[in-house]
Amino acid sequence: MLHYVVLIPVLCLFWLMLSGQYNLMFFTFGALAVALTVWFQVRMDRVDQEPAKVRMGFAMINYAVWLLWEIIRTNIDLAKRIWHPEMPVDPVWKRLDTSLKTSREKTLYANSITLTPGTLTTDVHDDYLMVHTLTPEMMEELEEGEMEEQIRKLGI
Repeated sequence: MLHYVVLIPVLCLFWLMLSGQYNLMFFTFGALAVALTVWFQVRMDRVDQEPAKVRMGFAMINYAVWLLWEIIRTNIDLAKRIWHPEMPVDPVWKRLDTSLKTSREKTLYANSITLTPGTLTTDVHDDYLMVHTLTPEMMEELEEGEMEEQIRKLGI
């Protein structure tokens, strides 16, 4: 129950930060959005009997900064490929094995891959993901496992 009490102000602050508007209409929409989000969270927790508690510690902040850098870096690479036709785009769709165990780790991994420009997770299984990349180099980077290791360090 305590995590819902913490979730409400965090979501309110997040809403205010993203909206940048500080008037009654936006406060009302924000309150409704937060109430609806918390209501859905309570319902999902009842169904799966596994309350989703997000620990916003140093490790999670470190991962968020690392992922943001990866998104910027791959965005620049993708822009170069668009503007320079001699740079190859050779799509790859392949099985990417993973040793991550929990559903939270796998979900974060799949979403992190999809957030990174030029990559897309198309399917998640117990021990592998199906991933589409625009270049073989992008697939090789994922196979090296740095993103998976970053997620493993979170211990979620």
